[in-house]
Amino acid sequence: MPKITTCPNCLKGDMNVFYEVPRVPVHSVLLMPTREIAVNFPKGDIALGHCSHCGFIANTLFDPTVHNYSAQYEETQGFSGTFQAFHRKLAEQMVEKYDLHGKKMIEIGCGKGEFLSLLCEIGKNTGVGFDPAFVSERNPSAGDTDVEFVADFYSEKYTHVQGDFVCCKMTLEHIPDTANFMRTVRRSIGDRYDTVVFFQVPDMSRVLKDLAFWDIYYEHCSYFSAESLSLLFKEQGFDVMDVWTDYDDQYLMITAKPSRTTPLSVPKPDPTRVNNDIKFFTEHQAARMASWRNKLEEAKNSGQKAVVWGSGSKGVAFLTALNLHEDSEIEYVVDINPFREGKYMAGTGQEIVSPAFLKRYKPDLAIAMNPIYQPEIKADLEKMGLSTEVVSV
Repeated sequence: MPKITTCPNCLKGDMNVFYEVPRVPVHSVLLMPTREIAVNFPKGDIALGHCSHCGFIANTLFDPTVHNYSAQYEETQGFSGTFQAFHRKLAEQMVEKYDLHGKKMIEIGCGKGEFLSLLCEIGKNTGVGFDPAFVSERNPSAGDTDVEFVADFYSEKYTHVQGDFVCCKMTLEHIPDTANFMRTVRRSIGDRYDTVVFFQVPDMSRVLKDLAFWDIYYEHCSYFSAESLSLLFKEQGFDVMDVWTDYDDQYLMITAKPSRTTPLSVPKPDPTRVNNDIKFFTEHQAARMASWRNKLEEAKNSGQKAVVWGSGSKGVAFLTALNLHEDSEIEYVVDINPFREGKYMAGTGQEIVSPAFLKRYKPDLAIAMNPIYQPEIKADLEKMGLSTEVVSV
């Protein structure tokens, strides 16, 4: 694929590369049935570029043709009580704030359908969800809930499907041509000016400030700050109502309605904050990685056993960036999702085990791939009578 040189978000600025990671797995949460398949899974290169105009960040070497979003794509966080509570609270807030009662819901990139089903259950709404990774046997909607799922990508052929509320959670970051995609969403709404649009993406400002190299992986080709996300919506015909963060500031949220007029121009965002965040990341991320390597080497040299807790994208990126294979300091990765048990980590080959496995393995150290789950992980370990130390990235 040709290198991306012009910003796909604002279609104006040049992309200036500031961070590179060679040969990373092109999929992070596609189920890997054997260690051999996992270790030899196709690799791609990451070269994050920063738009000089809107602050948008993208993998300038991204190739969308390598992806296989299918029923083998296991992305759900729905087995966590922490996440379930957040999901329900978010759905309740949306239903109450925007009076979503007896309305039509549309979700683009609905995953296994948990959030759409909550919206329809809480507000007695109907819904249609689009996702090639939807699995009909795991339909979470109750029998009396009117929800339809389409196991396909949302595209032009579905713009006739209209609703009162259009949501898209943790999907836009997987889409390279963000301006073209939002233009499609706007066309689908047409003159239904009361339609509420809600999007959720990872907050790249937090990733940069926290030096979270484990939050940068191939599937995420597009990275947003509040400024670049707001500009995208405004330029593609939306009036932005609210922008905020949630889930320990990991998720960036935006709500908007279709604009009745086409803006002649949208002011360029102030680049100061994003530029400062990028400067901080480039100056300190190598030391952060070295610190983790040293910590794991010290644990191994002292005879301690360490596990990574969380086999999703963060776990894959963490192990890949630190070059930790199955015969290195990390032998196993833990996950509460039963569909991931017995599978293997893409790129590095560690076996994914259930928490119950730890009663036999008895690790000294568990590295939580998301700090928000640290209390939940500690509670699980205590129930098993383990005194494993839990640290988070």
